Amino acid sequence: MKVTEKLNKGRPTLSFEFFPPKTPEQEAHLFEVLGQLQKYKPDFTSVTYGALGTTSGKTFRWVREIKDKFKIEPVAHLTCVAATQDSILDQLKELKGMGVENILALRGDPPEGQPDFTPPPNGFRYAKELVAFIKKHQPGFCLGVAGFPEGHPQSPSLAKDTEYLKEKITAGGGYVITQLFFDNRHYFGFVERCRKAGINVPIIPGIMPIISLKQVKKMTKVCGATIPADLLAKLEKNEKIGIEYAITQCRELLERGVPGIHFFVMNQAGPITQILSQLKTF
Repeated sequence: MKVTEKLNKGRPTLSFEFFPPKTPEQEAHLFEVLGQLQKYKPDFTSVTYGALGTTSGKTFRWVREIKDKFKIEPVAHLTCVAATQDSILDQLKELKGMGVENILALRGDPPEGQPDFTPPPNGFRYAKELVAFIKKHQPGFCLGVAGFPEGHPQSPSLAKDTEYLKEKITAGGGYVITQLFFDNRHYFGFVERCRKAGINVPIIPGIMPIISLKQVKKMTKVCGATIPADLLAKLEKNEKIGIEYAITQCRELLERGVPGIHFFVMNQAGPITQILSQLKTF
């Protein structure tokens, strides 16, 4: 079933995001995690795509595993930063052959240290080009796109960032999953900017429970998100408050009518189980 259909059921959706494991031990662990989280009956589960498409084979393999073995609707991440049109066509054909209906269409990050990275000939510079390309050649896919509540790190302003997002929606994006954030005001302000700009698709907040402060600091540096100063001070004294903070975040978001919650699981079931046990919505 398409994600947009699930979003029209009149209740908040629940979704998880995993990354492809690199070792046999990590693979065994991910099977355990999926088994533990399956009981919550997620509406869909997304699988990330490595830098420059380096894990595309593993991504697609886990998309198949999630769909066939766990009977959960998969959303395959697909990035275009180093891809050619022919390679994207091949991957779309492969996904269609698996019976996959949902794709999260992303530009992806250029190689580290190459801010002026040039796409290959017959390639893509922006996610909006990927979205339009998929809609032209495989219109049956349901496409989600990424949104940045605090603005994309490379956007000159929040206004421009909203403009870029609207271009992705106009090209065929059916819903938005946001990058992580730790102050709900950023999410609600983002939604308000989008609605004023005429972006009317569902905007699903992406939540990352803070388990490791070191890890989160690294991720926020890459994606442009921030950690509120008061929260940071508390985390530096006690990282364990991260789970309780995520519960508080989710409660407010759900009370204010978000279309769903998308958890960045980091391939760990424990924190998500703790959070969902405290939320009565799911």
